[in-house]
Amino acid sequence: MHEWFAYRLQERKGESPIVLQSRRLFQQFLVDSYTMVEADRMRYYRTIQPKLRVERYKGLHECLVRGEKNAAATGQRIILPGSFTGGPRYMFNNCKDSFAICRYIGYPSLFITMTCNPEWPEVKRFVETLGLKPEDRPDILCRVFKMKLDELIDDLKSGKVFGKISGYSITIEFQKQGLPHAHILVFVHAKFKPKTPEDIDKVISAEIPDRTNNPELFDAVQKYMIHGPCGVLNLKSPCMNNGKCSKFFPKEFRTRTIIDDEGFPKYRRREDGRTVKKGKTVLDNRYVVPYNPLLLQKYRAHINVEYTCQTSAIKYLFKYVHKGNDRVTAEFYRTSDSSNPSQVIDEIKNYYDCRYISACEAAWRLFGFEVHYREPPVVRLPFHLPGEQSVVYNDGETVQDAIEKADIKKNKFIGWMEANQLYAAGRDITYSEYPTKFVWKDDTREWRPRKQGFSIGRISHVPPSCGEDYYLRILLNVQKGCTSFKDILTVKEVTYSTFKDACCALGLLEDDKEFVDAIKDASF
Repeated sequence: MHEWFAYRLQERKGESPIVLQSRRLFQQFLVDSYTMVEADRMRYYRTIQPKLRVERYKGLHECLVRGEKNAAATGQRIILPGSFTGGPRYMFNNCKDSFAICRYIGYPSLFITMTCNPEWPEVKRFVETLGLKPEDRPDILCRVFKMKLDELIDDLKSGKVFGKISGYSITIEFQKQGLPHAHILVFVHAKFKPKTPEDIDKVISAEIPDRTNNPELFDAVQKYMIHGPCGVLNLKSPCMNNGKCSKFFPKEFRTRTIIDDEGFPKYRRREDGRTVKKGKTVLDNRYVVPYNPLLLQKYRAHINVEYTCQTSAIKYLFKYVHKGNDRVTAEFYRTSDSSNPSQVIDEIKNYYDCRYISACEAAWRLFGFEVHYREPPVVRLPFHLPGEQSVVYNDGETVQDAIEKADIKKNKFIGWMEANQLYAAGRDITYSEYPTKFVWKDDTREWRPRKQGFSIGRISHVPPSCGEDYYLRILLNVQKGCTSFKDILTVKEVTYSTFKDACCALGLLEDDKEFVDAIKDASF
């Protein structure tokens, strides 16, 4: 269904373009098409996924001990996997991947928001020949925005704007009006990272440029980078909340850039007398949204550039970038009941989206454009306690068949311990560092030495409430070259005399029961 709709969105010679030129009916066609595709995907997860059961390997062995041969009696049903774009697991994993880049490279230096401009010359030249308006062709808006965004990424990677960058993380969202916009976290290389207010002023400006010396930049700032008018100048502005601007405009005049105690920058806004006219209102530097002159002049769109630093603002940025779609309705649903252990949790029902879908978002998703992407790539690394790896099996399979299949199919965690026996180069790095020097081969289910490229490893997140799994994850952050579960759990081996001295220091003698029990539980 998705491929068929994507095919129909293309304009071809010899075919009637009546659907593409139907104005608001075309917008409705896009929204209906995408909702049909997503409903079909949700129906797939509801009807097909229950046939795939997930159970810990150890739990299957316990089933055999209890004499249960039918695998359908175990496992969990109706899950919404992380592969579902926009789902809670999908957003959570993408946020954690960005944190992994931050952990490896360092804090991001810049936060960029780029919004689609329906007045781009490329768009107007196309729609005017058809007698249409830009909003009548959301598909063209999305395709032009995608090309502009790709070129912006190339400019960032080339180092022409902010210097060399080490990575980036991008999320595509859609405004209530329908226009797509991108949130970009840029990790600038340490050599080029802004360190002083003067460095920030070289790449970010929050002032009106001189109209005589640079009329093109002045025109761009006047069109795209002026907020409001709001406040006392316009109490009915959409940004007004309880009589105040939710974006805190107008800002204060300031002779130099500073960073406040919470980590948010306050840019230089000199009272130099320069003004712009928006409608019938004259505005000064207090209403300018921070921008980069090079990017603004080239792309002629609203491109907000903000400086970030290593404070509480970082966590806010990552959660903001991966917050997910806006909801327009909400549904109350029953949470799990601890008194009823057999209760099935329906994650698809819990996800009940009911969000506002614009025509541009529908076109973007039907074209198959990415919603999240980042660089460098992040490899997600699973782990488990002995005998508790996840096993996927069909409803009709016996427990014995599921166990035999699990014994044959190795995962990345078991493969890591086996690779440490073969390759000496991997014994000096932790599990999370393994993807930097090794590549996981899905066909052979093994780690191989990396010959090219670069990836960052991220051990799957586990909350402290998971107990032993959480403590195992802590050990994996420091243990190196482990070839078995015993190596992971053995932080440091001690001699009998050292252990005896430690017990004596605690007041335990050789004839004490506590000492004897400790000897039985210890291995040297």
